[in-house]
Amino acid sequence: MIEKIILFARTTAFANITPGHIIMIIIACTLLYLAIVKKYEPLLLVPIGFGMLLANIPLTGLMAEPVYELTNEGYKLKQVGGLLYYLYQGNKLGIFPPLIFMGVGAMTDFGPMIANPKSVLLGAAAQLGIFTTFIGAILLDYTLQEAGAIGIIGGADGPTSIFLATKLAPHLLGPIAVAAYSYMALVPIIQPPIMKALTTKKERMTVMEQLRPVSKTEKIVFPIIVTLLVTLFLPSASPLIGMLMLGNLFRECGVTNRLSDTAQNALINIVTIFLGTTVGATASAEAFLNLKTIGIFVLGMLAFAVGTAGGVILGKIMYRLSGGKVNPLIGSAGVSAVPMAARVSQVVGQKENPGNFLLMHAMGPNVAGVIGSAVAAGILLSILG
Repeated sequence: MIEKIILFARTTAFANITPGHIIMIIIACTLLYLAIVKKYEPLLLVPIGFGMLLANIPLTGLMAEPVYELTNEGYKLKQVGGLLYYLYQGNKLGIFPPLIFMGVGAMTDFGPMIANPKSVLLGAAAQLGIFTTFIGAILLDYTLQEAGAIGIIGGADGPTSIFLATKLAPHLLGPIAVAAYSYMALVPIIQPPIMKALTTKKERMTVMEQLRPVSKTEKIVFPIIVTLLVTLFLPSASPLIGMLMLGNLFRECGVTNRLSDTAQNALINIVTIFLGTTVGATASAEAFLNLKTIGIFVLGMLAFAVGTAGGVILGKIMYRLSGGKVNPLIGSAGVSAVPMAARVSQVVGQKENPGNFLLMHAMGPNVAGVIGSAVAAGILLSILG
């Protein structure tokens, strides 16, 4: 009887847990705390945090790969893989990120960017963090492919980060995805100090003129034109840009309301659950607690900070050139975190001037940032893939 009790004890997770597992469980609980108590992007951090929690409980086998054995009739399945392993194939095969982009397109109004085409420049400037960090990663002895996958974190776009990592550095997918989504969730904390450090009170108080109305025809033609232009120049970006613009066309064409509703609600919610949970599940102690992973988080923070700064600095230049008509704060929204970054621009601007409403102006560069990060990913994939 005692032997059976000892055998049972050895098969529990308690008997097999390591200090590394405990550290990762603490990190997972911290993410859940930030999501539930502080309400930092709970739709992202709750599944990621819980997936990380599951991955670091020993012996669950949730991410175990299937086992095959060689027989006279060929390879046969000996043991099935874990539940999360099979769901994770949606990330590994590049299926989930484009579906997320379709939902984002269906939820996003491109009108502010169409009304103010100059906002595209702010979205482009905010991609500075991608290429700066790419160079920094090379200097730190990451390979070209690893550097490209790490640099894309600067676009603050989780699906794009996952998509590019699966193509260039699949062995780094876990830490890159967790870093990208963590920084996206922490936009309200990371961005304001950078925005305030680079702008004056007078600049932050700038009230911008109301945007012109955008016609229905413009909104319908826009996703078609963008798809043609971008994919003809960068076919490698077509999965992301194509799905983003398809979702937006569902929204704007007026004859696919059911498809638009599915893309921006049921579909994106289901995919977010699968993507977030399996991203978190890649963050096992064995894969996460090493210097390379720590370097990814440091470089990811640098990428995000430089991207935010790049947008704000170009915003300051536009403020001067326009005679004080452009609020530089909207430049920070050029990163791809839609609509979080635009809301941060609104909040920071309204603290300086309660009568200031920057949200719609900030949505222009914010939407441009989504397109810009996908284009940047296409460029890196074309060169390094």
